[in-house]
Amino acid sequence: MDKRSSTPIAGINPPVFYPSAIIILLFVLFAISFPEMAGEIFGSVQGWIINTFGWFYLLAMGVYLVIALILALSRYGNIKLGPDHSEPDFSYKSWFAMLFSAGMGIGLVFYGVAEPVFHFADPPMGDAETAAAARDAMRITFFHWGVHAWGVYAIVALALAYFSFRRNLPLRISSALYPLIGNRIYGPIGHAVDIFAVFGTMFGIATSLGLGVMQINSGLNYLFDVPSSATVQIMLIGVVTGLATLSVVLGLDNGIRRISEWNIRLAIMLLLFVVIAGPTLFIFQSLPQNVGTYLASAVDMTFNTYAYVGDEETDAFMGSWTLFYWAWFIAWSPFVGMFVARVSRGRSIREFVLGVIFVPVGVTCIWLTVFGDTALHGIMSGAMPQLVDQVYADSSTSLFHFLDALPLASISSVIATLLVITFFVTSSDSGSLVIDTLTSKDGGESPVWQRIFWAVAEGLVASALILAGGANALSALQAASLASALPFAPILILVGFGLFKSLRVEVLKRDSLQHSTNTPSNVSRVGAASNYPWQNRLQVLVSSPGYQQTLAFLEETVDPAMREVAKEFKKQALTATISREDDRCYLRVSHEGEADFMYGVRVRAYANPSFTMRGLHENSRSEQKNHYRAEVFLREGGQQYNIIGYHKPQVIGDILDQYEKHLYFLHLVR
Repeated sequence: MDKRSSTPIAGINPPVFYPSAIIILLFVLFAISFPEMAGEIFGSVQGWIINTFGWFYLLAMGVYLVIALILALSRYGNIKLGPDHSEPDFSYKSWFAMLFSAGMGIGLVFYGVAEPVFHFADPPMGDAETAAAARDAMRITFFHWGVHAWGVYAIVALALAYFSFRRNLPLRISSALYPLIGNRIYGPIGHAVDIFAVFGTMFGIATSLGLGVMQINSGLNYLFDVPSSATVQIMLIGVVTGLATLSVVLGLDNGIRRISEWNIRLAIMLLLFVVIAGPTLFIFQSLPQNVGTYLASAVDMTFNTYAYVGDEETDAFMGSWTLFYWAWFIAWSPFVGMFVARVSRGRSIREFVLGVIFVPVGVTCIWLTVFGDTALHGIMSGAMPQLVDQVYADSSTSLFHFLDALPLASISSVIATLLVITFFVTSSDSGSLVIDTLTSKDGGESPVWQRIFWAVAEGLVASALILAGGANALSALQAASLASALPFAPILILVGFGLFKSLRVEVLKRDSLQHSTNTPSNVSRVGAASNYPWQNRLQVLVSSPGYQQTLAFLEETVDPAMREVAKEFKKQALTATISREDDRCYLRVSHEGEADFMYGVRVRAYANPSFTMRGLHENSRSEQKNHYRAEVFLREGGQQYNIIGYHKPQVIGDILDQYEKHLYFLHLVR
C-alpha cells in the first residue's frame, strides 16, 4: 500500500510561519508608506551589489552548471530521488509541462519579443540595427534564458529531492544543508534559512505577478479598450488570485498539473500560429544558426565580465541584463527548485538533471527563435517599422504590437492573453505551494486554510505594491530580491558540496551491498545436508503464492527468525527492535553515532505470470489474478528479491549477510 495516499494533515510550523508573515507584512507596510524611500534604498543596494559582486554571480552560475552536469554524467547519475523501487509520480508530459510553466513561462511571454528588440536597437558592442546586431541579439537572449538558469534550479531541486525523498528529511531549503550542519536544520539556523526562502519566494512571485498583470491589462486594452490603470490591475490580480487559490486547494495533481498542461497547449497554438503567419523559412533557417552561435560562445559569455572594455555602456548592459538575470535566477532558485523537487520524486539523478536542464531549454530556444527572429525580421524588412519605438515605450505591450503586424491579430491576441493568464496562475499557485511546504510541520499535508492564506497573500502583496507606487514599488521589490541572492549564492555552492559528500557515501553503501566475504546463504538453501529437497525449492519458484500463504510465511518463518536475531543482538549490547504490521516486518539495529541497520520483509502483489501454478488455492476471485512475493527491503529501499520458501535458518543467514555488508559500509565511511 502506498502510504503517500493517506498522508495525515499537518499544521503550521510556528518558528517559520509567524516570522515569515510578520516580515512580509512589515515590508509591505514600508513599501506602501514610503515608496520613494524604498525605491532609493533598494536601488542603491542593487547598484552596489552589481558593481561589487557581479564577477561572483558570473562565476557562481558557471559552477552551478558544471556541478549539475558532473552529477548527471558520473556514476551518481544512477541513484534515484527516492527509494530504489520508487517510480515517477507524473508522466513525462505532465512533468515537462510543470517544469516549463513554473520555471520560465511568464518570463518568455513577457520578454520573447522585447529582449531581442532591445539588444538589436542597443547592443553592448558594435553597431545597432544591423544584421550582425540581429545575430548578436539572439545570441545574448539565448544566453540569458539558456542552460545557466536551469543549472541553478537543478542544483537546488536535486538537493531538496535527494534529502527529502531518499533521506526522509523535510522538503525544505534547510534540509539541503544537512551534510554540513546536521540536526541543526531543525533549530534556529534551519528556521532562519527557511524564513529567508519564504521571503524571497513571496516577493519574487509578487514581482512576477506585477509584471504579468501589466501584460494582461495591455492585452485587454488592445482587445476591448479596457483602460490601463492601477484599479483594473488590482481587479485582475483578484480574479487570477482566485483561480490560483482554487488550483492550490485542488492540489498538485488536480490543480497545478492540469493548468500547466493547458499552458503548454495554448503556448503550442500561439507558437504554431506565428510560425505559419510569420517568415516561416527564415525561422527554420535561423534556429540552427542561433543554437550553434549560442553553443560556440557559451563558455566565453559565461565568464565575460567586460573587464578589458570597462566603459559605461558595457557596465550598464551587464547591470541591466546579465547580472540582473543571474541574481534573479539565484533568488528564485528556492521557489523553482522546491517546486521542481516536489514533482520529480522517483526519477534518477541523470534523468532528472538532463530533463530539467535540456528539455525546457530546448523549448525556450524554439520559442525565442520564433518570436524574437520574427520580430527582428519584421523590423529589418519594414513589416514592423514602429516595433522598436513601441517596445521602448512599454515593453508589456510588445507582444500585442508584434501580433498586430500579423494576420488574424484579434484571435492571436486573445490566445496570448489567455496564455499570460494561465502562466500567471501557475506561477502564483506554484509559489503558494512552495511557501505552504516551507511553513508546514513535518510529516503531512498542510491544512486547506494555510494554502488559501499564502495564495491570497501573494495577490495582496502585489496589489499593495501597485497601490504604493506602481513601477517604482515593483523596482524596489526587484532590488530586494536581487539583494537576497547575494548570501544565497555561496550557500548554493555549499549545498552542491554537501550533495557530493552525501552521494559519495551513497555509492560506498551500494558497493558494500555487493560485497560479501563469506558464501552467500542462498547457496545452501538446497542440498543433501539441508533436509530440504531441491524439488521443493523448484516448486516454490514456479508456484504462484497467494496472499494468505505469504502472510503465513511472515508469521511462521520471518517473524521468529527476526526475533532470534534480535535476541542475539541484545546479548551483544546492541539495541534491536522489531516492527510488525499486517503485511510487513522490520528489524532495526541501532549503532550509536552511525547509520542504523534495517532489514525488512514486505508482502507485494504482482500479476500472475502465465507459466506458474497456484501454490495454494484461494477462494477469493481477485487473488487469482495476482501472486505475492515476500520481498526484502533495506534502509535504501527494495532489493528486488523474494525469500518466500526460505526456512528460518536461511532467513537468519540472509539477515546476517545483509548485516555484514552494512558493517563493511560503516568501515568504508569511517
